[in-house]
Amino acid sequence: MKRRDFLQSSVLVGLGLSVTACNNANKTGSENPPSIDDFELSEITVAELQQKLKSGELSSQQIVQLYLKRIEAIDKSGPKVNSIIEVNKEALLIAKVLDDERKSGKVRGPLHGIPVVIKDNIDTADAMVTSAGSLALTNHRAKKDAFIVTKLREAGAIILAKTNLSEWANFRSSNSSSGWSSRGGQTRNPYVLDRTPCGSSSGSAVAVSANLTPLAIGTETDGSIVCPSGINGVVGIKPTVGLLSRSGIIPISESQDTAGPMARTVTDAALLLTALTGIDAADDKTKHQPSEPAVYLNFDDTVLEGACIGYLSESSAFDKRVSLIVDEVVDVLKKKGADVVEVAVSDETKGLWKYEWTVLICEFKDGLEKYLQSHPECGFNTLAELIEFNKKNTEKIMPWFEQEIFEAANETDALNDEKYKEAKAKCIELSRKQGIDKLIDEHKLDALMAPTNGPAWSIDYVNGDNFGGGSSQLAAISGYPSITVPAGNIKGLPIGVSFFGKPWTESRLIQIAHLYEKVSQKRLKPDFVNSLIQ
Repeated sequence: MKRRDFLQSSVLVGLGLSVTACNNANKTGSENPPSIDDFELSEITVAELQQKLKSGELSSQQIVQLYLKRIEAIDKSGPKVNSIIEVNKEALLIAKVLDDERKSGKVRGPLHGIPVVIKDNIDTADAMVTSAGSLALTNHRAKKDAFIVTKLREAGAIILAKTNLSEWANFRSSNSSSGWSSRGGQTRNPYVLDRTPCGSSSGSAVAVSANLTPLAIGTETDGSIVCPSGINGVVGIKPTVGLLSRSGIIPISESQDTAGPMARTVTDAALLLTALTGIDAADDKTKHQPSEPAVYLNFDDTVLEGACIGYLSESSAFDKRVSLIVDEVVDVLKKKGADVVEVAVSDETKGLWKYEWTVLICEFKDGLEKYLQSHPECGFNTLAELIEFNKKNTEKIMPWFEQEIFEAANETDALNDEKYKEAKAKCIELSRKQGIDKLIDEHKLDALMAPTNGPAWSIDYVNGDNFGGGSSQLAAISGYPSITVPAGNIKGLPIGVSFFGKPWTESRLIQIAHLYEKVSQKRLKPDFVNSLIQ
């Protein structure tokens, strides 16, 4: 989950930037280090990769090798965006097996032989560590794949690497720096390197944006997919809670947690979403999925004709320049046949954050301890033990910010806390019945819309994050779906627009986002500028 100041009603923020080419002369370890722009797979789509595989122009092994070289040149050297926390040493071997399958006539589907990176809070039963970015779990190798990892492997995807994140999905301290972890260090915004990548799925968004991978998986509790996606100029889908299994993912909240796809295009994000869905006996919320599986790739250029979109203009306090970008989004939607009306939530709903905070700290203690106890290889059983470990390793784990969220969660009685049930009921009432459901029903809306993020702030270890606006809260607390798409930029820093709606409406939201993306074409490649201050 992205760091939020729970003592205020601030939401998400972000933006992106790029104008000039990066003149970084750092060595990459070769005599002729590759240029940042000299990459043959730059901005390539999954369909284009599949065409190269089908024609024999490239093999999966060659594709993996190209991305590994790109990671070495851009992530570990040169700009050093630091989005990858660990490369999968088995990636080339897996690619060979999939190449052999292709040669024998077996192609599993559109992800066969395609690299994917995943956030480092998702279990993989291989040589890679699952640490949530914490040195406390630096030796934790899961014994079983997360359900969604199993789905990836079945689809023929190649897990290329794990990505850095805000430590513990940004649920350790209210004074944190998004994208920093004690295990992985600081992930950087590829548009301007001294700016935030947002979080907590920082590395997943940056890896996609910087063309280190075609696809990534992040996780979200409140904003952790959509904020970094918006700030890093990519597409992110936060599904309805229960569409994707959470088993095998280090948790924050049973009510709000979900994994979700991140990609450079809506089509690629939808392809990945399709591969990840499924009912998992280990996650009760997946049992509520519609009996008829949705189709996420049924794009329709007439989807906005006669549609009504509700613009949540008061979703947060944004930079006024963001409003100008949203005005352009509204113009595009209207030209494609939609009616756009301004809508607003009640003052009581605007105060949701205080109830969300109670739910999260109670569910975090319960969920994390259940995860630890079901994973004895972690070496910890309780949140209290992690707190003590961090205290004993303060210089390495808490050099910049502490663990007051950990401590607040540990002081609760978890799900038995007196305040928990009341807070959870309030969250459901205000975010659903008095929030998204009410707005959509009263105004007969097809979807809601709001800017995803404000301008990306400078990385600041002293003061922590300085969020300047966001719109993730309603969809996050309700457990409803949202999708963010690039919508423009301020001084080269990307701004996203989010579409969200009622549960299980991913297909409709993806259609709307796809048409907007097709018409607007606002994706901006990063230039890896060192700083705006020259």
